[in-house]
Amino acid sequence: MKDAPPPASPAYQISLSRIKDLPQHRRPREIAREAGIQNVPDDVLVAILLRAGIRGQSVIDLARQVLDRHQGSLTRLAEASLPELRAIKGIGAVKAITLSAALELGRRAAAETTAPLPLIREPAHVLTLLQNDTARLDQEVFWVLILDQKYRLRRAPEPITKGTLNASFSHPRDVFREAIRLSAAAIILAHNHPSGDPTPSAEDIRSTRQLVSTGQVVGIQVLDHIIIGGHRPHPAPYISLREAGLVDFS
Repeated sequence: MKDAPPPASPAYQISLSRIKDLPQHRRPREIAREAGIQNVPDDVLVAILLRAGIRGQSVIDLARQVLDRHQGSLTRLAEASLPELRAIKGIGAVKAITLSAALELGRRAAAETTAPLPLIREPAHVLTLLQNDTARLDQEVFWVLILDQKYRLRRAPEPITKGTLNASFSHPRDVFREAIRLSAAAIILAHNHPSGDPTPSAEDIRSTRQLVSTGQVVGIQVLDHIIIGGHRPHPAPYISLREAGLVDFS
């Protein structure tokens, strides 16, 4: 009787998590070299910084995961702390500091050529800042203006919620999340009324009072809530709840 053949050796396997093992057309550096660094998408640029993926996940996939965790926003990624970056599977200390350093360089380069964001010292400044954004809106949108100690914007206003035709809702968690992250000294709330009438509703007043109370707890002052009338004609283009004395902001 013939001896049984020896068991087959396990197949030789390689991991596609290393850049050098990726197919040529998928290597981030090759993509950047062929297309031009200014023409490649964000995930490729992040992949170049990360250099390698992890077992079972290519570096491109890891880069996309990093971006997805920050809502696809490079601004949000640049604001992430080292512990927040390291909380992502596959991002160790070296990758986290490399990402942070690269994004900080980009931020400093932009600061050299970008005019500083404006000071917000009165309600009319909020109207000027948001008027173009509200001009054609048919639903309510809620903004939070994040300010430093001198009441200068920390970054351009971003909408945090969008409502139906006539209503928006903003949870205190959503309102203060970025303000806390950026160590804001104060915030100003703003939203639009597509009807054109900026007169605050009872819910607008109630929600504002709740947010003022939350701000006192977290140590971030809510300075005002501006309601902008939008594109439909109305005698008053906006109403400041502080100027109108409808909410105690002290």
